[in-house]
Amino acid sequence: MTQAATPLPVAVIGAGPVGLVALAHLVERGLPAVLLEAGPQIAQSYEDFRHVRLFSPWRFNVDRAAARLLAAAGWQAPDEEAIPSAGEVIDRYLAPLAALPAIAGAIRFGTRVTAISRRATDRVKSAGRERAPFVLRLSTADGETLLHARAVIDASGTWGQPNPLGADGLPGLGEAEHAAHVRYGMPDILGAERARYAGRSVLVVGAGHSAAGNLLALAELAETAPGMRIVWTIRGTSPARTLGGGAADGLPARGAIGMALRALLDAGRIELVTGFRVHALRRDGDRLAVDADDPQRAPLTGLDQIICATGARPDLAMLRELRTALDPALESSAALGPLIDPNVHSCGTVRPHGHRELAHPEPGFYVVGAKSYGRAPTFLMATGYEQVRSVVAALAGDLAAADEVRLELPETGVCSTDLADAADGACCTVEPRRQAAADAVKNACCTPAGKPADSAARTCCA
Repeated sequence: MTQAATPLPVAVIGAGPVGLVALAHLVERGLPAVLLEAGPQIAQSYEDFRHVRLFSPWRFNVDRAAARLLAAAGWQAPDEEAIPSAGEVIDRYLAPLAALPAIAGAIRFGTRVTAISRRATDRVKSAGRERAPFVLRLSTADGETLLHARAVIDASGTWGQPNPLGADGLPGLGEAEHAAHVRYGMPDILGAERARYAGRSVLVVGAGHSAAGNLLALAELAETAPGMRIVWTIRGTSPARTLGGGAADGLPARGAIGMALRALLDAGRIELVTGFRVHALRRDGDRLAVDADDPQRAPLTGLDQIICATGARPDLAMLRELRTALDPALESSAALGPLIDPNVHSCGTVRPHGHRELAHPEPGFYVVGAKSYGRAPTFLMATGYEQVRSVVAALAGDLAAADEVRLELPETGVCSTDLADAADGACCTVEPRRQAAADAVKNACCTPAGKPADSAARTCCA
């Protein structure tokens, strides 16, 4: 199916940063496109944490094609080395981009994609499959409707699908019952939800940057709200992964998060409980208690509020009728699994990848952005920008540009060799096939000395 053969648009799902940039590239190349957004506005997930300052400067957060379209309309680019908040990314970049006539005219708000298939072709049928247009079933305020498309770029992200508290991947017993005391992600601790946490006993569960950000905000709140207790639980035996590479981090602001958290731990302002796997939530007088899955572990008691910062997972339900290739562990695009698996490494860079790695057995269908990483927590926005640049170039028939993938990401300053006990045996109990796949990537992209072969082919070489 080529542009000349059909007037059907390319359908982009999700009006977050990566979805909007995908639309910008489609517009720049003159390809008919429509962007489908379930919410009433752009960047809904960013709105949920607009109070959070990012750790990456503007130069990693602005796409080149989007910048060209904005500059033509008189937009003034921010200082590329300044570090914005999520709200500033919306207000100074994404909102002006979405307001451009060529972009605004292609966005449909309040339009949720509930299922995707091929016209008159279910998942089983093979004959003529690649020639059948995609069919997207849409839920709107006016009811259900259908949209036909020549290709689909799924940039719907993972933010709306938080992982539960339970260590086995399922909600902890009582998690739903006590949902009024649980927040997921990064609540506005110092702003709109200040009263919820001030003076309270708060448990933070998780070992990523979201957990670290929550802990730093709670510690700041405690400086003016006496009587607070801050408890932090991780499933691994060491917080090394969260504390990161410090001054060795390629993003100074990211390194500073870990150093600040380490200082709070050293000062005894945060109670760290390692190797704790949540089993159940229950009433503890007029407060909450959390039980571990190990009955020999003492429960955490006297808690008022819980913040679950255990990551997110992709919503795959709408893809059921498509032929997808997903990593069996991460639910990421299959080719990315060995590059980003936190069981193998924790580097901040992955091998540059584009349309070929993101393609699925379903011709013309791509998952991009955070959703392409599945449950892996290491996605950076710059990665998504390069993904969609390559994908759109491929859809335009410009394979030379699509294959020339360039991805320069900052090192975290900490790799898997530093994290032998940071998680449940990370680097020590990796499945042999998984390790072999990771080694194959390393061998293909690195010199024998373990150094990147070139700047366009960097991955974790530890």
